[in-house]
Formats: sequence, structure tokens, C-alpha cells
Amino acid sequence: MHSPRPTIYFIRHGETDWNLEGRLQGQKDIPLNKLGRVQAEEAGRRLRSVCPHYEDLAYVASPMRRTRDTMEILRGTIGLPPQGYGVDERLIEITFGAWEGMTWKEVRRAEPQLAALRERDKWNYVPPGGGESYAMLVDRIRPVLDDLTRDTVIVAHGGVARAFLSLCCGISSRQAASMDIWQGRVLVLQDRKHRWV
Repeated sequence: MHSPRPTIYFIRHGETDWNLEGRLQGQKDIPLNKLGRVQAEEAGRRLRSVCPHYEDLAYVASPMRRTRDTMEILRGTIGLPPQGYGVDERLIEITFGAWEGMTWKEVRRAEPQLAALRERDKWNYVPPGGGESYAMLVDRIRPVLDDLTRDTVIVAHGGVARAFLSLCCGISSRQAASMDIWQGRVLVLQDRKHRWV
């Protein structure tokens, strides 16, 4: 009999100008924009509404500026010390390699064959120039899950959320690769199920 995994309250970082322009950010350290900061506050309010014991949770963020700023704004919004959280390098976003900074439209124009290959199998496709596939990302994220000892707020990225959905909820790789990951909301991963708050 498996003991239940801790509940994860997953929050994607707020919007950046690159999100707005549809650019592939990956591991480029792009800051939040004005809307992104508002979304971080909103995520804090939603967390407080869904989890009354929010001050007892563990808090961990990806090391990128957009995730740390989201975490600090969120914590400040709910009355916790902004800096009181851990950083885990393994939560950094999937890298798109040579495609970072481009929009999908630009990728399809510049490298139509490679873009078509990725469309065929988003989960396993490795972008050129040192990119990462979702399958590789899952291998990077799995130990993070194994290390969790209590209910935890994780502030990270869209790609990382898709890896968590696959690992925690058994969502098929094809479905997980294309799921929308909302900003300003909380994705609750609990008992092999997921819900948005």
C-alpha cells in the first residue's frame, strides 16, 4: 500500500514580455512584466483560498528570475516573508536550444522539417543546439517528486508543469505536451488527480 504523495500546489510564473510575444523562453532569464506581477498576486490569493494552512507548506521555486519574483510577490501577498523559500535547480524550464528567443511561426519558417518532426512527437523531440525533450525533462523532475516530504508550493514553468502532470497524474505524454498551463492560477496535484483553482 503506497502512502499518498504530498499535495503539490503548482504555480506557473506570471507573464513576461516574451510570453506576450509568443517567444520560446526556455532557460533565458526574462523578467515578469506588469501583468505578470498582478498574476503573481492573484496566484497568492487563490493559494490562500484553496489552502487555509498555507503557512505550514514548503515553498520551492525554479532559480530563474521570473519564478523567484512570482514566488516573492505571492508570499508577500499572503503575508509571508518574501524570501522564505527554497530554490531547486532541477525545476528550471525545459530548454529549446537554438530556438530560444524565436516564436513558433519563426521556427516553422526557418526550419520547417524540424518543426514538423516536433509536431509529430512533441514529447520526445529534442530541439537542435542542445535542446531538451519533455521525456528528458521528466527524468530531471522525477527526483524532485521523490524528495518531497510534505505539501509543497512549487513555482516553476509551463514545461515543468506538463512533466508533473505526466508523473503525478498519469496523463498521457501526447495530452500533457499540449495542455494549457495558466498564469495567475494554482494547479493542485493531489491523489493522482489535478484541478485548477
